[in-house]
Amino acid sequence: MDGGRIIKVSGPLVVADNMGDARMYDMVKVSDARLMGEIIELRGDQASIQVYEETGGLGPGEPVYTTGEPLSVELGPGLIEAIFDGVQRPLDVIREQVGDYITRGVEVSPLNRERKWDFVPKVKEGDKVQGGDILGSVQETTLVEHRIMVPPDLSAGKIKEIKSGEATVTDTVARIETDNGEVEVNMLQRWPIRKGRPYKEKMGPHIPMITGQRIIDTFFPVAKGGTACIPGPFGSGKTVTQHQLAKWADAEIVVYIGCGERGNEMTDVLMEFPELKDPKSGEPLMKRTVLIANTSNMPVAAREASIYTGITIAEYFRDMGYSVALMADSTSRWAEALREMSGRLEEMPGEEGYPAYLGSRLADFYERSGRTICLSSEEREGALTLVGAVSPPGGDLSEPVSQGTLRIVKVFWGLDASLAYRRHFPAINWLLSYSLYLDNVAVYFRDTIGEQWNEMRREAMRLLQEESELEEIVRLVGIDALSARERLILETAKSLREDFLHQNAMHDIDTYSSLQKQFSMLDIILMYHHEAGAVVEKAEIDLDLEKMFALPVRERIARVRYMPEDKLDDVENIKREIKEQVASLAGEGGDEDA
Repeated sequence: MDGGRIIKVSGPLVVADNMGDARMYDMVKVSDARLMGEIIELRGDQASIQVYEETGGLGPGEPVYTTGEPLSVELGPGLIEAIFDGVQRPLDVIREQVGDYITRGVEVSPLNRERKWDFVPKVKEGDKVQGGDILGSVQETTLVEHRIMVPPDLSAGKIKEIKSGEATVTDTVARIETDNGEVEVNMLQRWPIRKGRPYKEKMGPHIPMITGQRIIDTFFPVAKGGTACIPGPFGSGKTVTQHQLAKWADAEIVVYIGCGERGNEMTDVLMEFPELKDPKSGEPLMKRTVLIANTSNMPVAAREASIYTGITIAEYFRDMGYSVALMADSTSRWAEALREMSGRLEEMPGEEGYPAYLGSRLADFYERSGRTICLSSEEREGALTLVGAVSPPGGDLSEPVSQGTLRIVKVFWGLDASLAYRRHFPAINWLLSYSLYLDNVAVYFRDTIGEQWNEMRREAMRLLQEESELEEIVRLVGIDALSARERLILETAKSLREDFLHQNAMHDIDTYSSLQKQFSMLDIILMYHHEAGAVVEKAEIDLDLEKMFALPVRERIARVRYMPEDKLDDVENIKREIKEQVASLAGEGGDEDA
C-alpha cells in the first residue's frame, strides 16, 4: 500500500499530501496506529480524510496508507443478531479482545471467518445464472433464511460446480463459467456503502406497512418501500415510537441505526429486543434484527458512515426478497457530523452552518428506499422502508434538517411536546401530521378490511378537526354556548383521542392492535356517535346530555383497547348495548315530553 504524509490534523479531519493516486471515498489507514479513514476531498496531491477513530496524539509527518478500495461493508451469514459500530466493526468481538472501550486502530473482521454454516444449494451443475440469482441458502436464525446470491455485478454464466454442507463465509461454494472466465463464488460479498445496490425495477407503493400503532395505520399509514420521518423535541417519544415500529411492523428484517443518540437508548434496545417475542413466531425479535450502535460518545465522523452502513445491509436483505424496515435514530445527529466536517474543511456554510449539499445528501439517503423487483432471472420482490427520526433543536421544525427531510419523505408523524406532557402517547399530533400514501393504500384497506374503512377514517378525522375549532369557542365563552350536537362532537372526539389514539406501549395487549381490532374500535366509537346523534336531533331541548355521556356502555367502549384479539367477537354485544341504552334514554326523553 502506497501513501502520503500527514500535514494537518484538525479533530476528526486529517490532511495528507503525496496522495496523487488516491480517489474520492477511498478508505485509508492513518498513521502506524492504522486508524480507519475515508477520503472526502482531493485538491491536487492533497487529500482531506475524515477519520472514524479518535485522532488525539496524531501529528504532521506520520504516514497515511491507501488501500485503493472504497469504504465497504461485508455482506453474508452472520449479520442477523449482530451489533456493529458505524463502520461495521462487531462490538461484541471488540469487547472480547480489548475490553469495554474501543481501542484505537483495532481491526476486526465484520463477519466471523471461523464459523461454519450449513449451505443448502438451490441450483445444480449446468444451470444458467446471472447477477442476483439465488445459489443456495443458509438457515441463519430460526426466523431468517439467508439466501446466498450471485454477486450483482457478475455477468451471466453457467454453474460449473456447486457444493453443499458446512462452509465458512470465505469457502468457495460455487464455480461459475462466464464469458470472461471461471469465477469462484463464496458466501461473502463486499459492497461500497455510498453506492446503492442495483435492482430491476422500482414499483409503486400500494401496500401499507402494518405497524399495530392505531394512529399510524388508520390515520397516517406508511407504504412498504416508503419513507417517513418522526420529528419532535426532546422527550416527545421519538425513540419509543421507533422502538414500537421496530418491534411490531410487519417487516421480515429490521435494521436499527442508533446514530449519535445517547448510549442508554441503545442499551434499552439491546436489553429489550432479546426479551421481546416476535408476534408471528414467538421467537426473540433479535433473531431478525441487525443493530448499528454509533452513540454520542463514539467518534463524530463515524456517524456520517453509520447510516450508509445500515442502508447497504438493508438493501442486501431487500435483494433476497425480504421486506426490510430501517430505523435511523436520528438523522439530525448525522447532519451535525456533516456540519462539523464541512466546517473543518472550510467550506462555505449554508443555512444555520449546515453544508450547502445537506439537501442532496438527505435525498440520496431516502431515495435508496423502495419496493423493487430484484435483480434476478426469476421474479422476486423486495421492499425497503425508511423511517428517520429528526431531533430539531427546541422542537423548531423550520430548521434545515427538518425542512430538508420534509421535502423528500411522504409521511410526517409530527410529535407534540404538549401531548407528551399530558402523557398522551404516541404523541403524534393528528392535526399536523400527514401521509401522502393514503390514496395509494386505500384500495388495500378497502379489500382487506371492508368498504367502510376509508369513510370511517375520514369521518373520525373530521370530528377531531371540528373538536379543535369548538375548543376555541369553549375557551372564549364556555361550554354552555354550544349546542347539543356540538357537545356530542366534543364527547366523541374525546373518545377518539383517549380510547383510540392513545396507546400504551408498556401494556401487553394495548401495545399492538391488528387492523381488524382497529376497525372494530373505530366502528363502535362512530356507531355511538351516530346513535346518540339521531336522538340529539329528535330531542334537542329536553335530552339530558350528561346521562347520554355517562351510559354504562361508554366504559365498555373504552375497555376494548385492552381486549385480546381472540375476544373481539364481544364487539357485537357492545354494539347491541349501544343501541339498547341509547334507545332507552330516548324513551325517557319521550316520556318527559309527553
